[in-house]
Amino acid sequence: MPRGDDPQLSAAKRAYRNAAAEGNRQEEARWANVIGDILKNKGEYVEALKWLRTDYEVSVKYLPEKQLLPTCQSLGEVYLRLEYFKDALIYQKKHLELAKDSNDLIEQQRACTQLGRTYHEMFLRSDDDHYSVRNAKKYFKSAMKLAQSLKENPPSGKSSFLKEYIDGHNNIGMLEMDLDNLEEAQKVLTKGLGICDDEEVIENDDGRSRLHHNLGKVYMELRKWDKSREHIEKDIMICNRIGHCQGEAKGYINLGELHYRVQKCEDAILCYEKALKMAKSMEDEDALANQIGQNIETVKEAMKVMDELKKEEQNLKKLIRNMPMARGTASERKCLRQQNASLDRLIEKSSMIFAWLKHREFAKRKKRVAIELCDKEKMGDSFLVIGESYQRLRNFNKALKWCTKSWEAYKSIGNLEGQALAKINIGDVLDSDGNWVGALNAFEEGYGIALKANLPSVQLSALENMHYSHMIRFDNVEEARRLQLLIDKLKQSKTRELETENLEQDCCSETETEGHDLSPNESESSDVSCFQEARTNSMKSQSHTRVEEPKDDIPLISLLHSRKSSTNPKTARVPYSSTEPTQALPKSMSRSTGSQETLGRKRIRVILSDDEGEMYDELECPRGRHHKVIEEDVAASDEFKNGNNLASPVCEFQDISAVASKCATSTCTPVNLEESTSSYKSSSLNVAAQDAKDVRTSSTGVTVKHFDFNANGSKNYTGVPESLLHSHDASGLNTHACINEYGQYVTFKIDEEFVRLELGSYMAGDKLGIECLKVEVACLYYLQLPKDKRSKGLLPIIQNMKCGGRALETFEGIDTLKDHLRGKGWIEVSVDGWVQKRLMKLYIDCCKELSEPPNLKLLTKLYNVEISEDEVIVPDCELQDVSITPLLNALEAHKGVAVLDLSHNSLGNGTLEKLQQVFASSGQSYGSLVLDLHCNRFGPTALFQICECRVLFTRLEVLNISGNRLTDACGSYLSTILKNCKALYSLNIERCSITSRTIQKIADSLGSESVLSQICLGYNYPISANAIVNLLAKLATLRRFSELNLNGLKLSKPMLDSVCQLSKTSCLSALMLGDTNIGIEGALKLIESLSNGTPELVKLDLSSCGLTPHYILRLTAEISLITGILELNLGGNPFMQEGGSALVSLLTNPQCCLQVLVLSKCHLGLLGVLRILQALPENFSLEELNLAYNVNLDKFNTLQYDSTVTECPKSMQTNQHMSNSSFKISLPEEVEGAQQGSFAPNSDQLEAADSEDDPNRREPVVSGPSDSCTSSCQRNFSGQGIQLVQDISTAIGMAKHLKLLDLSMNGFSVETAEMLYASWSSTSRAGLAQRHIHDKTFHLSVQGRKCCGVKPCCRRD
Repeated sequence: MPRGDDPQLSAAKRAYRNAAAEGNRQEEARWANVIGDILKNKGEYVEALKWLRTDYEVSVKYLPEKQLLPTCQSLGEVYLRLEYFKDALIYQKKHLELAKDSNDLIEQQRACTQLGRTYHEMFLRSDDDHYSVRNAKKYFKSAMKLAQSLKENPPSGKSSFLKEYIDGHNNIGMLEMDLDNLEEAQKVLTKGLGICDDEEVIENDDGRSRLHHNLGKVYMELRKWDKSREHIEKDIMICNRIGHCQGEAKGYINLGELHYRVQKCEDAILCYEKALKMAKSMEDEDALANQIGQNIETVKEAMKVMDELKKEEQNLKKLIRNMPMARGTASERKCLRQQNASLDRLIEKSSMIFAWLKHREFAKRKKRVAIELCDKEKMGDSFLVIGESYQRLRNFNKALKWCTKSWEAYKSIGNLEGQALAKINIGDVLDSDGNWVGALNAFEEGYGIALKANLPSVQLSALENMHYSHMIRFDNVEEARRLQLLIDKLKQSKTRELETENLEQDCCSETETEGHDLSPNESESSDVSCFQEARTNSMKSQSHTRVEEPKDDIPLISLLHSRKSSTNPKTARVPYSSTEPTQALPKSMSRSTGSQETLGRKRIRVILSDDEGEMYDELECPRGRHHKVIEEDVAASDEFKNGNNLASPVCEFQDISAVASKCATSTCTPVNLEESTSSYKSSSLNVAAQDAKDVRTSSTGVTVKHFDFNANGSKNYTGVPESLLHSHDASGLNTHACINEYGQYVTFKIDEEFVRLELGSYMAGDKLGIECLKVEVACLYYLQLPKDKRSKGLLPIIQNMKCGGRALETFEGIDTLKDHLRGKGWIEVSVDGWVQKRLMKLYIDCCKELSEPPNLKLLTKLYNVEISEDEVIVPDCELQDVSITPLLNALEAHKGVAVLDLSHNSLGNGTLEKLQQVFASSGQSYGSLVLDLHCNRFGPTALFQICECRVLFTRLEVLNISGNRLTDACGSYLSTILKNCKALYSLNIERCSITSRTIQKIADSLGSESVLSQICLGYNYPISANAIVNLLAKLATLRRFSELNLNGLKLSKPMLDSVCQLSKTSCLSALMLGDTNIGIEGALKLIESLSNGTPELVKLDLSSCGLTPHYILRLTAEISLITGILELNLGGNPFMQEGGSALVSLLTNPQCCLQVLVLSKCHLGLLGVLRILQALPENFSLEELNLAYNVNLDKFNTLQYDSTVTECPKSMQTNQHMSNSSFKISLPEEVEGAQQGSFAPNSDQLEAADSEDDPNRREPVVSGPSDSCTSSCQRNFSGQGIQLVQDISTAIGMAKHLKLLDLSMNGFSVETAEMLYASWSSTSRAGLAQRHIHDKTFHLSVQGRKCCGVKPCCRRD
């Protein structure tokens, strides 16, 4: 609700004005305080501060000193929320002083609580603030004692102080949690909940919500997922019921983090999106919204890492399969080294996404590989990584065992740096286990070893851990201050420069300098892995023996014998640490760099979210407290955000793993990511354009700098990467494979020209996107034509592509094509004809004039032969205000444009200003114009250009400006457009951050002469019921109005009544009410209104409206509706399995004319999906059916979080494979990433004994969906589940009229999906059937139906 519409606020302001007019200073101050409190609760802190300052000034001037108590309290609280800590402390201390002077215990308790919270926040942001934590403890404990005293002896006439007593437990528990005393925090918070129960505190109490919130976080850190989720959901539920928007948002942040911790990234994103929506609804919560947005981006990056991890696992499996053939041969050692490099990458990626069970699995295999390599240093490394895995899994006994083994291994070879790192890790484990004295001793021993070996980075790590122990664990301020001085001195030393200079001279360990012959599978990440291994082992080679390095052609058995007899003396070598971070470096090996990820004891949370109902915390990187635990709170991790450490002095020593980049990126030294992402240039294709000045291999859409046009028109257009444009002679191609070892680059021959492309950009799953490939080849061929040939603007229409006489479409996958291509030279391209593209020629000419490289994505869109040149549809081309200039110039020369789609770019107001000039110069005053500008960066004044362009007054028919931050400042412009643009029939302003004020202006501008027929207003807030009611009343008077989209608006009863009235009076053909929360009663009322009106409804969206199966039955009975509706979206409504029967009755009704039905996320279950598919043979109209996100496989195949079934005895594995393996349902590849709802408490305690101690133990194949042990619930699936899948397959085959079926995100394995596709393609669809099966995506379609690739906001009817 807008501020002016809040009756409580309006009443308070009236009372304030009356008191001020009367000169009643006490009432004037009181009402100013009330207004400030209302605004504070609404999240409008800046405005609240103004009123509270007024209260303070009036109170100081005219009222007794005691009257300042509530004023100081309120000011201190708001300053705290705004994070102005110094100001907050001033008023809070004054509050406490006044309370003590007046002997007011109640106010003393409140003041102590606020002071504790302020010091707590200061502590969280500090690195060496010795007093903040001490003061936080002091004031929290003082507040607790006062609350207990007041509770036991309440002042006469005062209510019980139970609430304050409960909040005291919450505050102390929260502080203990942030000090990593998780068990103590759990104890205190649980006691607080027990008091709530004993005192019969109501369920929906804000004090309970705070306790649940922090307990959820504590249990998350303790890896007790079930309990964590239980408390987080209770927190959310309570906040929702009491209307605490900020608390609910922070609850969803916690829930998102929980999902992220167990690798359920999709669910995490959903939670963050809910939190983001709530944060944006509050004023002055921009920081909270920004951090949530960063969380979402972080999770998306983590999803990419998961995909990379899966691919690397497949690479490792391939290497393992090759190992038996290499045993006893000269290539055995090489194969083991390749496995070790692959395992290093897997360890690094699994630590990035906190998949610690996977991390442990890979670490143990690395240990066995190191044993086979006879490399003691690598054994020490692997022991250290295993110890880290167990520490993260909170099995501290085993963690200590493996870290100790690592120390012993390093000691046996005299590796001082390894010993120091192992001691620091041992200290970490002991600290986590509560043995603080032992931890401090270990840190001191590690420091002593590092000092002896002159290892500044390791010294820094040890010192910071010692500093933390003295400051936090032992409250030894003097010693902590002394250590801080040592830390500062070490950071200022010149050691880092010396280390950097010597980085290139670092030698590799026993097995890293033995050759450079990486396998093709390794070469893709050779730069990272080689740098990682060289750096890791150079840093761990202090006092290391340097013997003559063996070669790969020596059998391992001979190596073993030679090592046993070697007695060469050990010589010390001083390594130098580099400031350049290594992305692939396993975290336990990077401690010597002072990395925040491994050494940061104090957690850095994205949203600290103590849920006091008051604070949000901006992400700030603590500057020195990098001692203990990698941040596992999702977006705080600098693994995904490497920009936040720039202000940190420690950044000189940090290693930050940049997930978004494929190369190592320093937080201190800027790196050209564009250049470093892809730097390989094939040596086989070495004839390049001579005028290229800045050429890099590029994939589709990457604009590459520098191109030249020769005056004589020769072929030297180098606006495209050199690797893509060549005029080769054929001899250079016959002797080299067209697909290099680093990527999937292929050469195409068209006429006598050669074009080279990377196939990875054109993959849909494992299939090639042939049509996209043809377009790109045609565009690149045109670009390298001589000037005289380009002048005609003729582009080739490619008919087919053949490799060795075989059409490209016939190859099953990329691997088959690669095998077929080797040694065959190129792919032959045949041209079917030529098409003239004048606009494309003009665009390239304009690029030449402006010396701008052409945008390949834009060129491929302009090439589209299915549309006329009057339709310029160029969405998602990475265009900006500068790079679009050549296109705008080309449009100005081209003159006629009927459709202009510039959506999903990064265009700002400057572009629309230029566009206005284009339209004005065209002189075309008639003819329809569609203008699609959605999802750009336009502001409100961009619409001014439309208002000023008179040509558009008669031409503009469709305006889509959704997804731009227009705000209410655009209201007058929209009003002018609606009044002046007489032909405008469609307006889309979804997600434009507009409110009731703009909606009212739109309503006022609509006259009876308007031809408006479509309007989309969804996902804007806040919008009042009155504004919507007025608008709908105006729309009802329009003769042509037929389509209404209110998706995402929360419709109150008056608003819904107006929609129903509109449906009666207007001939609506489309009604979109998704995510409006109208509920079953509102939906039934809508059916009644629609049936009473003119039955012309064709499209209906009631997704996520809380409908039940009863609605479907009622709709089925309404013949006038089901005979007309062609598209129906009921996704997101929890119909459950019982809803399947109702949907069957709808689909089998002979009057049903549905062509498109969306039932995603309806919780139908496997049986519900089966019933719906079995009903389709009787339905002759349905063509598209979406059943995604419906099957919950928990009851069949879910592995509980953190369960260790992957380590179950082999006796359990013997029954692992089903009799019919093609019907398997895939499991999450990470055991922690189980299906929703399956949280196993304390499952870490259920693991088997360490059988890895046996060096002769045979290593099982790396776990995956088909290799993991089968739980009892999975074994139950083998009967009932297989039969259901068989029945689904049969039903799909019988649904002969269906043309598109979406079964994504239902857990079907690839084998099952292929079996279902066989049924799909076996009927009348034979020869036309298509499939898109990739990861969790599963689409079945026919030719001519695009299954995906079009964004929801870009779909056109």
